[in-house]
Amino acid sequence: MKAFIFAAGLGTRLQPLTDNKPKALVELKGETFLKRVILKLKAEGINEFVINIHHFGDLILQYLKDNNNFDSVIHISDERDLLLDTGGGLKKASVFFDKNEDFIIYNVDIFSDIKIKDFLRCHKKSNALVTLAIQSRVSDRRLIFDENKFLCGWENIDTNRKKIAREIEGNAIPVSFSGIHAVSGKIFDLITETGKFSIIDLYMRLAQNHKISYYNHDYSYVIDLGKHENILEAEKYL
Repeated sequence: MKAFIFAAGLGTRLQPLTDNKPKALVELKGETFLKRVILKLKAEGINEFVINIHHFGDLILQYLKDNNNFDSVIHISDERDLLLDTGGGLKKASVFFDKNEDFIIYNVDIFSDIKIKDFLRCHKKSNALVTLAIQSRVSDRRLIFDENKFLCGWENIDTNRKKIAREIEGNAIPVSFSGIHAVSGKIFDLITETGKFSIIDLYMRLAQNHKISYYNHDYSYVIDLGKHENILEAEKYL
């Protein structure tokens, strides 16, 4: 199995740390975000990676070279000319994936001890197009599932915005997305969007006719390292 690591973001919330390097190379207790994600996934048996780059992409290329690609097979999806957002980035990277195989997507700034093998077993068992790692923790932005574990919508508590993709059967289940996805390669034949677009918007559209489900990992620790205060919190956890 391959993993796609989203590492092309500008990291504006982490300025000034990202004024002269990409978010992927910001460190948590002496190890870069990128190294931590790669080593975590390698420990779970994944040894082939696709990494998209944009902001200071040349530094990521040199970093991987200096570390011998962490003894892994690594492909680069180069977005240095144009940052494509998460959905556009996935579409551009499609050349590196087999449409008949599942793969993992992992945001480079996510730090978690989620059990990837359990996550993948849940994904395969559900026969979903996409399975999203979620928790019931409080968050301003939440995905909405129904009692059958089908993605039905999205809401932003701060702005009072809500998008509904399909009718909710039974009670609505609002949850927080952890930035980790298990995806069927079949998704590439279903992407009609072009240019720059969000992967969440893509999921909202596909949820109308396809099963996008969830895997609850309330048992594990997860934090978005894209904020200074969250890096400090993760340091305390470690």
